[in-house]
Amino acid sequence: APRPRPWLGALLLLNVACVVGAEWGRLDWLHYPAAASCLAALVLLAPRVRWSRQLFLLIGTLLTVAVFVLAPEPWRALWRALNSMTFIAGLFVALATLRNAAAGSLAIVRCGLYLADQPPGRRYLALTTGGHLFALVLNYGAISLFGGLIERSLKAEPEPTIRAIRTRRMLLAVQRGFITTLLWSPLTFSMVISLSVVPGAKWASVLPYSTLAALLLGATGWALDTLFKPKVAVVPPRKPQLPGAWRALLPLLGLLVLLMGLVGTLQGLTGLRTVAVVMLVVPLLSLAWIGLQKRPPHAGEAPVPRRLRLLAFLDSDLPNYASELVLLMMAGYIGVLTATLLGPAIGHDWLGPHASPLLLVGVLWVVLLAGQVGMNPILSVTLLGPLLPTAVQLGVDPELIVLALVSGWALTGASSPFTATVMLVGAFGKVSAHRAGLVWNGAFTLVGGAVLSLWLLAMVLLAR
Repeated sequence: APRPRPWLGALLLLNVACVVGAEWGRLDWLHYPAAASCLAALVLLAPRVRWSRQLFLLIGTLLTVAVFVLAPEPWRALWRALNSMTFIAGLFVALATLRNAAAGSLAIVRCGLYLADQPPGRRYLALTTGGHLFALVLNYGAISLFGGLIERSLKAEPEPTIRAIRTRRMLLAVQRGFITTLLWSPLTFSMVISLSVVPGAKWASVLPYSTLAALLLGATGWALDTLFKPKVAVVPPRKPQLPGAWRALLPLLGLLVLLMGLVGTLQGLTGLRTVAVVMLVVPLLSLAWIGLQKRPPHAGEAPVPRRLRLLAFLDSDLPNYASELVLLMMAGYIGVLTATLLGPAIGHDWLGPHASPLLLVGVLWVVLLAGQVGMNPILSVTLLGPLLPTAVQLGVDPELIVLALVSGWALTGASSPFTATVMLVGAFGKVSAHRAGLVWNGAFTLVGGAVLSLWLLAMVLLAR
């Protein structure tokens, strides 16, 4: 692959700055340099990705031509698609700054070690809680972090069968904790994209529904792990190597309280979109966090000056996300253009002027099933959202449409062999992504889908 260049990172940071300026300063003209910087970044990213990602670029190009040939207002459709791309890229880069700050934090490493070394009686709850909390900061990097800690933690286990069982259960606990964040967190693509395609929906209004949905899904994972715990010969319990007491959790909890408090407060004061607040708050908080870091996270490492960390972020870290960036940016772009082409043929009233709100349960399963055939949730939600009947036609609050979309997205993250979370679990568990998603999490996905469907149905009936 071509050598990473700081120009790529600089273009992506320029996009973040332009999007934030456009949203906070009401400077609509900044959307133009934002779009230009994204397109230039794609040109630099294209040679760095494998053919499957380049296929997304080809599909996007063909859809652009189709829109100009078939759509009545092609420039407006293209502009909507470019705006979707710039927001997705901006959010990704903003969250990457938080991952970069966390990677240099000794407190984060101590917290992870504390959770990974919990004794068997409370290990699942500790890891699923840890996976949830760390995912808010590291996204799916939480699975990479805990995967390494789990491997280290189980090296002392001499019995291969027991080691394989514990590896599977510990990895699933982390992954299921991760996917519950997709139901409620304003730092996830699931929530940001779903809010963007449902007119009138606000994160603060979705939060009561989605928080309880996350608790239900998390409890489902714990219950299934408890009920279907594998039976193995009794072995002497391994003494946990705890690096600290429960106080090791306090820095992470404090960071999350501060982060969520700032996002919620600023959104309430400004009325701006959640993504606009996140894209300003997260990089500033990350810079402050880096400034407070005095020691490297691992013994024997020399501290890295902040200036050099910024250069490494531009020159290496961001280019290393080439595959994820191309996939996410093009998924948003393709979804908007596809909806533009299909919209006139379908329309919002394709089920009649009084569509049943029970349709929302079907939406959950459509997003889930689309993920099983390789459709990224960003693509399926961006495509499906504009084609759904409006909240008024369904007779429900718009927040329930968002709940349906994020529920399907979360279950896709648990089961689809084509998602990064399942691929990572398979890699650490030394099994294929299909086995990790469809076999290891098959029962969880079906039971979790039934639980979330019932929750969604209950909220729909209460709203009528």
